[in-house]
Amino acid sequence: MRKLARILLVLFVISTLSGCLSPIVLNRAVEVYDDAAIRAESKQLLINIVRARHHEPLHFTRVSNIAATFSFSANAGATPALTGDSGSLLAPIFGGGVSENPTFSIDPISGEEFTKRLLTPFSQHKLTLLLRQHFDVDLMLRMMAQELRLYHTEQKTAIRNNPGSGERGHQRRLRHGSKQRPVSPNILDTKNQDIYYQLPGIQLTQEQKHRQRNRQRAHLQQITYHNSPSDQDGYEMFRRVALHLSAIQDQKKLYAEPLTLERNWTIPAGAVSTEGLFQAIENDFSVNYDQQKGTYTLSKQLLGPILITNYDPDILCCEERAELYDLINPWIENDVAFDIRPGYPGGEWPIRGSFRLRSFHTILNFISHSLSEEAEYYVEKDPRTPPIARDENPSHTLGLIIADKLPPDVNLSTYLHGKYYAVDTTGSHSHWNLNAFQLLYILFRLTITDAKSLGLPITISK
Repeated sequence: MRKLARILLVLFVISTLSGCLSPIVLNRAVEVYDDAAIRAESKQLLINIVRARHHEPLHFTRVSNIAATFSFSANAGATPALTGDSGSLLAPIFGGGVSENPTFSIDPISGEEFTKRLLTPFSQHKLTLLLRQHFDVDLMLRMMAQELRLYHTEQKTAIRNNPGSGERGHQRRLRHGSKQRPVSPNILDTKNQDIYYQLPGIQLTQEQKHRQRNRQRAHLQQITYHNSPSDQDGYEMFRRVALHLSAIQDQKKLYAEPLTLERNWTIPAGAVSTEGLFQAIENDFSVNYDQQKGTYTLSKQLLGPILITNYDPDILCCEERAELYDLINPWIENDVAFDIRPGYPGGEWPIRGSFRLRSFHTILNFISHSLSEEAEYYVEKDPRTPPIARDENPSHTLGLIIADKLPPDVNLSTYLHGKYYAVDTTGSHSHWNLNAFQLLYILFRLTITDAKSLGLPITISK
């Protein structure tokens, strides 16, 4: 009777053992597949950087589906022990098995929709979103910004940010097919501005003329610096401005908020019904009634473009907001304006301008060209810039190792064209390089999100 009880106990333990193993194996499988998918996409980014370095076409794929079937089995039994005729002992027999059948679906990412997303510059809202994730603004601007525009008193000049071109880059930007014309010294004379507003069939108000005049002034007072290391003066100016914003960020005094504007409309009281007033209030309008004039004034707060400042934008009065809006307007989605004023952190160098953002395709080309053709180099911060935390100012936006033999202590690497390429985690800037590659990966995910694949998926089953 005791032998039977022991056998039943063993069978019960074996039957419950497979149930205990199932969640352990499942959790382990999820970790392994997740790590494999991330490493595959990370290596794909490195491979495309190498392709861009060799001027080869870029190509992207993604793992769209992972399905794995696990089978668990356990068995138990008993057999007579090898005791001969001297006894009737039973020897237990235990057995079990685990089988795994994974299936992967790999989609080539192609089609017009994805190509447009690949070539479209990032929006200012995505940069602001990443800035709120505590990425270094210096790192973000060096990777994502294509050019810097500063407002000066000089006429607008386009400066190619390439250390080898010298004065070749200091030329006025001209549209294709246009001719260079000298700018009249009286072009900013407000008394001679009517000629610029004589458009056929269009009569501009005084306010519209004022705004147009401000835009022309801003246009003539801009200097553009391109973030592509091939003009020494332009490249160094871009780097210094990015470092200046980073120093303000280190002091927790860098703001990136939409420029809030207030718009007012005056309407005769007789033209407004009670129902119309309720609809205006429901649409977030504030309504004021002037009994003497018999008019209603409708006001509404409107969100304008993103503005990076060293002060709280809420302290600005309506006139200052309107001035900034006129300076920025007309703004486009991939421009990010900034206004650094004296009297606040970083105000020792008051600067005002905007950054124009890149596309993901341009980012990959920028990183790849910095490995050889247009190598980045160290740039010292401006003397007016406050101290930078940890003196973090690496020469390269993303430090990569290129070697014939893979160095030790390197986690992420790939092999192509007879060379090993790896993210440099061996030097003093390993933290910067890891953050840079993480930012690159996030930008890649933002680019392929919701992109439909028109190619046939490749299914691999084991």
